[in-house]
Amino acid sequence: MMNAARLLAVGLVVASAGAACAAEPALKRLSAVPFTDVRFADAFWTPRLETNRTASIPHNFKMCEDTGRLTNFDKAAGRMEGKFEGIFFNDSDVYKVVEGAAYALAAHPDAEQEKYLDAVIARIAAAQQPDGYLYTFYTVNKTLDKRFTDCRSKHEMYCAGHLIEAAVAHYRATGRRTLLDVAVRLADHIDSIFGPDKRHDIEGHPEPELALVKLAEAAGERRYLDLAAFFIGEHGHNACGRTLYGDYAQDHKPLVEQTEPAGHAVRAMYFYSGAADVAARTGNAAYLTALRTIWENLATKKMHLTGGVGARHSGEAFGDAYELPNLSAYCETCAGIGLALFSHRMNLLTADARYADVVERVAYNGFLSGVSLDGRRFFYVNPLASRGNHHRQAWFGCACCPPNVVRFMASLPGLAYAHDDESVYVNLYAGGKARVAHKAGPVALAQETRYPWDGKVAITVEGAPAGALTLALRVPAWARSEPSADDLYRYDPPPQESLVVKLNGDSVRTLDVRKGYLFLSRRWRKGDRVDLDLPMPVRRVYAHPKVQADAGRVAVQRGPVVYCAEAADNGKDLRFAFMPPDAALAAEHRADLLGGLTVIRAKAKVRQPDGTEPKTANLVLIPYYAWDHREAGEMMVWLPEKADLAAPTLKPTIAAASRASASHCWHADTVQALNDQIEPANSGDHEVPRLTWWDRRGKTEWVQYDFARPAKVSATEVYWFDDTGRGGCRAPRAWRILARVGGEWKPVEGASECGAARDKYNRVTFTPVEADGLRLEVDLQAGFSGGILEWKVGGESKP
Repeated sequence: MMNAARLLAVGLVVASAGAACAAEPALKRLSAVPFTDVRFADAFWTPRLETNRTASIPHNFKMCEDTGRLTNFDKAAGRMEGKFEGIFFNDSDVYKVVEGAAYALAAHPDAEQEKYLDAVIARIAAAQQPDGYLYTFYTVNKTLDKRFTDCRSKHEMYCAGHLIEAAVAHYRATGRRTLLDVAVRLADHIDSIFGPDKRHDIEGHPEPELALVKLAEAAGERRYLDLAAFFIGEHGHNACGRTLYGDYAQDHKPLVEQTEPAGHAVRAMYFYSGAADVAARTGNAAYLTALRTIWENLATKKMHLTGGVGARHSGEAFGDAYELPNLSAYCETCAGIGLALFSHRMNLLTADARYADVVERVAYNGFLSGVSLDGRRFFYVNPLASRGNHHRQAWFGCACCPPNVVRFMASLPGLAYAHDDESVYVNLYAGGKARVAHKAGPVALAQETRYPWDGKVAITVEGAPAGALTLALRVPAWARSEPSADDLYRYDPPPQESLVVKLNGDSVRTLDVRKGYLFLSRRWRKGDRVDLDLPMPVRRVYAHPKVQADAGRVAVQRGPVVYCAEAADNGKDLRFAFMPPDAALAAEHRADLLGGLTVIRAKAKVRQPDGTEPKTANLVLIPYYAWDHREAGEMMVWLPEKADLAAPTLKPTIAAASRASASHCWHADTVQALNDQIEPANSGDHEVPRLTWWDRRGKTEWVQYDFARPAKVSATEVYWFDDTGRGGCRAPRAWRILARVGGEWKPVEGASECGAARDKYNRVTFTPVEADGLRLEVDLQAGFSGGILEWKVGGESKP
């Protein structure tokens, strides 16, 4: 039984939820203008939305077909025989692609895509059980008796949440209930099991909460909101003796007791988004207070400059305050999307532009990096530095990110505008048109801009009510003297130019800027035009002194776009380069590069190995979202400002001058790791580049150096990669050395023992031989793969 305090808490939430579908409560300050009423016609976003529609969505559907995600529904419906394929929560990937396809159809009707989508929806509907239950893993495996017996891990309600979101999107886009009715039956089934006077439990991966709020509004049924409120209130409470699932599932303490984000980053963002939705519609001020505190902690202590969140690979989790690594940053694409969703809801709750600033930061940086320009390859992890061994992939075993990219990209127009009873708010700057169903009367706006490359924005009123109305235009933090020195990131220098605003060609002298919005109030007429000129200088960015990973380093931002340096533009000298504080920075638009973008040029210095005066070099920076589209190489967002943080240039050794190759190299690794002179900390060092033969196991593999010129060699040293306890690579069973003499590979003579010790160089000496190449033949351990972190030749270090 629940104690009295707990009963009161749940009672207050559910009671306040009762009026949610009848009226807008006080906490919900703004209403978003729905995606169906916004059309982008924008030089930056429209091509990306079209790529999403014509490439990413078909690609994702094809991968769902090829990997058995869609045929799982056919098997669950009894339309075909076979075993369940893939991970137990694979249904959710299908639902996310359906959601993205629905958004795309609303913006661009396509009979062929709609026909395919209808067929997919029919397959989903056919798999639903008579009582409304829908989860193909248990159905195909004929284990329906296990339903809801493992809410912590099996993700039944997580999948249900994504189905509901897809159904609401499809209903909003088409007006048809073919999928919405499926969602209603499933929600009714869940509601028959869970609730204050029913079973007390939660979904281990938050998602159904925010989905149920959407369903409550689409279906006009308040008990779905009540159920969402129940689940939010249940987190962190062990009512009726329920075992808590810990911070990984946002179940470590009640929301109102939380002060910082913790645990799995994606789950946290979805949970806070659902809680914000419930707070907005139930008037729960305690939730809003907690959410403000959590968001503040996140934005000032745990958010990367790109908007990425979730620093740790372990648990895909948040780290400690100011734990913001670069090379090892996890920053899952789904977590960045989740932060945008959470921040959008906080903006609606508070009418404060700082939350919309973060939506923009994610959209142009940490989210957009997650998809290739052609829309067919994706990042799961988004580090802020790379040694050239991190690349987008067409798909993943756990493929949550590609479908999430599809749906978020297509939903972006729905994040651009909002309104309350007095004002229309513009949160994102993108060319196109919006229709606003405002209380005062219909409003129609048209926007023209070259944003993010240019800060000039023109907004024309194409329709307005007869009475007074306020336009609230977001003035981004990067265009003001914010953030301050007390915040996580500091701009230097502060803006020297002022915001320029014109109304029908006349300058607006007195600017009313509050909570990040410029307010313009008047009786608007058709044809009225506001010109906004946001100063967009190239800005140096410095992190808080407690961010150890960025100490002595600087990043570059122009407008909303964060930049990085990539070896494709700067060559192999990139990791030896540093950008002094007085280096001039200049913007240059390149229509011919990576789909058209603005680059930043700077004068950098290159550290020399002998300590002599650094050489001057031209440094080119590209937008972070555009990296990894050309030849593999290093990438850095945070650049050293002084020589001592830059790597010294390569020592002139036989290995450094050689061309490295291998029998096989895993796509996320690089053969350049063999001779990059980056010293590993141990054999399991995942912070340095490596070559692995993954996932070849138990075979004989090889690596070789083709020397720049013939040389007499007499020794070699190998630092083996071995991730015992974490992965499937081990030091080899045996290995041997061959030299190429006269075009033939021959075993070296007089070789000492070829060791396979961990955490050290294994040095082998042999009879000196004049050769033009050296090869290692490696016998992998049975059942295991292997790899090399560094390989030296010719006695390059002491025994």
